[in-house]
Amino acid sequence: MIRVILPAHLKVLANVSGEIAVDPSEGATISAVIATIEERFPALRGTILSYGVRKRRPMVRFYACNTDLSHDDIESPLPDAVVDGREPLLIIGAIAGG
Repeated sequence: MIRVILPAHLKVLANVSGEIAVDPSEGATISAVIATIEERFPALRGTILSYGVRKRRPMVRFYACNTDLSHDDIESPLPDAVVDGREPLLIIGAIAGG
């Protein structure tokens, strides 16, 4: 199981608290994890990856094992520590302002 920590505003949409655990059937990639999350929590469709093009939305970031995965290919394998549940995949809502 892959542990996922969502930002507060997405937890509200999904009606969850704490982290969630997913077991993606399509492999251990960011894309597969998000597809599993969107299937389980339909209110999150299009909030993490854009509809149709399946690209990371501008104000969303992915982190795992103290590494920013935001600009990696979403089809790349996740780190082993995430796959075996030792470390979570963090989906972070970025903050902007001036």
